[in-house]
Amino acid sequence: MLQYFNATDVFESETIQSLWSDYGTISRWRLTGAQIETVIVKHICFPEQSNHPRGWNSNTAHLRKVKSYEVELEWYRNWAIKANENCRVPLCYFSSELAQEKLLVLEDLDAAGYELRRSHLEVNDVKVCLKWLANFHGKFMKQKPTQLWNEGSYWHLETRPDELLAMESSWLKDNAKNLAEKLKNCNYQTLIHGDAKVANFCFSPNMDAVAAVDFQYVGGGCGMKDVAYFLGSCLTENTCELYETELLEFYFQYLMQAIKRSNNTIDIVALEQEWRYLYSFAWADFSRFLLGWMPTHPKLNGYSKKMVEKTFLSIKEDS
Repeated sequence: MLQYFNATDVFESETIQSLWSDYGTISRWRLTGAQIETVIVKHICFPEQSNHPRGWNSNTAHLRKVKSYEVELEWYRNWAIKANENCRVPLCYFSSELAQEKLLVLEDLDAAGYELRRSHLEVNDVKVCLKWLANFHGKFMKQKPTQLWNEGSYWHLETRPDELLAMESSWLKDNAKNLAEKLKNCNYQTLIHGDAKVANFCFSPNMDAVAAVDFQYVGGGCGMKDVAYFLGSCLTENTCELYETELLEFYFQYLMQAIKRSNNTIDIVALEQEWRYLYSFAWADFSRFLLGWMPTHPKLNGYSKKMVEKTFLSIKEDS
């Protein structure tokens, strides 16, 4: 960092958080004598023994995490530069890696004017993030996820065999593969963030602009996976139900604008029709993961159950 920034001194000023299962840390570092005063350092160090907070310490889980960090390095090295101000992400100054360690030195979004964090949002604040997602999905529509996850999101079925086995018998378990295939093979594919929870968004002081972080699970897929997961991360079940129509209308309005700006020659009417249909499938797919991973999770609520029932009826009508 001294060499890259031409600084006279550099030191860690605070640890922001530990990475999931003790796979490293995210910290803020201060620079002296450089044009940039602070940077964020994500230091990944694979442990000899993983320590998952819920006990999921299998080799499958470890390999998934290892790949997720490889994907994140690839995202910042070759993809992040393609994002724009409508889907703001941190700049990556440089990265490096050894056998068991990886390092990302990133822009400090606090210093860039995105210093607020939220755990719950009002409806108007939700729209700021939906606008980001719409612009992200529109920007990367139809692009192949080269060196990223072929299928984005941390809960997709292919990487969650242990959780599927742990599920109690149900229609959702029996149809897990069918649901996954519907989302995986939809006609209109984009890049999805893959972990678009409210905690991974950084807000401006007046809450009118937002940037996103944590791209370990970015990859191909249907944009509804991000939308459903995001809404479930920051709204109550009652708010989800009450504002579902309004929020989806808002998202699709900005998605269509983003697609037009990118000069993508696709049938936007057909795209919206397909993704609206798959909205409940995205909820059902995430519910499948939670029922195996943590069946008492608060996101398994009345609204998510309603989405599972809607998906069941959709499949029944199609068969």
